Amino acid sequence: MPTVPSDFLEWSRSRQSLVEVRLQELLPSAEIAPTRLHAAMRYAVLGGGKRVRPLLTCASGELADAALERTLIAGASVELIHAYSLVHDDLPCMDDDVLRRGKPTCHVEYDEATALLVGDALQSLAFQVLADYRLSDDSAVQIEMIRLLAGAAGSRGMAGGQAIDLDAVGKQLSVPELEFMHIHKTGAIIRAALQLGVRCGRRLGETDRERIDHFAKCIGLAFQVVDDVLDADSTTATLGKTAGKDARSDKPTYVSTLGLGPAKALAMELRADAMQAIAPFGKRALRLGQLADFIVMREF
Repeated sequence: MPTVPSDFLEWSRSRQSLVEVRLQELLPSAEIAPTRLHAAMRYAVLGGGKRVRPLLTCASGELADAALERTLIAGASVELIHAYSLVHDDLPCMDDDVLRRGKPTCHVEYDEATALLVGDALQSLAFQVLADYRLSDDSAVQIEMIRLLAGAAGSRGMAGGQAIDLDAVGKQLSVPELEFMHIHKTGAIIRAALQLGVRCGRRLGETDRERIDHFAKCIGLAFQVVDDVLDADSTTATLGKTAGKDARSDKPTYVSTLGLGPAKALAMELRADAMQAIAPFGKRALRLGQLADFIVMREF
């Protein structure tokens, strides 16, 4: 298994810090009414997480020669959608979890009603950000970016995947059924993160866009496979969220369907497929390839 190179660590830490600054600026101040809601929004978003989705936006933007500031804003909008989804996923009516990113979940720290409103407000803020900032020289492309993120977050994307996930509790799904669920639940937002980054830069040809989207599909699935492995094979202290919850909740996962070893092997197969998709880009896709390793190496 390849190691994470030092130059990638430097690049990723730099981008993570810059994204954090943008999020701090984009989120309403806790001193502005309604103060409790704004404080809860900042609590849910800031100071935690690996910011994998904004990193993917920055990396795909680099491939398309996009300005860094544009990809940071686009990446921040994706992260706001991701943060909203975590707040809602943790609610008692969903996964009913009490720990997220090493601290109490939003509804535990505040209350359920506030957490529900936090998710609503973060979702709308994500689209306000995409509309407020000039992310492309072509207004039609920017409208397409809004449409892409909306589709990825909606009933035929992340929200639909979550609905399928809730309906699957107590059932044994096949690998194709798991793939269908997670292409929507996890993969849709990851694919949108890459597509937004590309559209912040120069227009790529159809073949190149298809290569990037295939990479995104593979990495989105690999991300979920590794998540399932970590849930089964790591501790709560390591994860920063409750470990072993999938099994206790009788949720179908790649580990319950395939077994731990085959699930790890599948993650590696998906990584190899993703790397093959971007190989024609050469050094232009360096950061994308390193991010693929980073995503899979969360376990190995």
